[in-house]
Amino acid sequence: FSYTTIPASGPSGPSGVIQWVTSACRFATDRNDFRRNLLVNLGLFAAGVWVARNLSDFDLMSPQPVT
Repeated sequence: FSYTTIPASGPSGPSGVIQWVTSACRFATDRNDFRRNLLVNLGLFAAGVWVARNLSDFDLMSPQPVT
């Protein structure tokens, strides 16, 4: 059984993107930093408010136009 290494610019993209995603996940899941948790929670709340305001006017029971 042997381990193979994945090249830095493999199918998932360059290593810079992987490092950015990894650092973003570490930033979001750091349990010991109050400021980061506050920033992440406010961002998620703002995203939820934006989605609720922009998707609340759909009337799914209205008759659809015939194409």
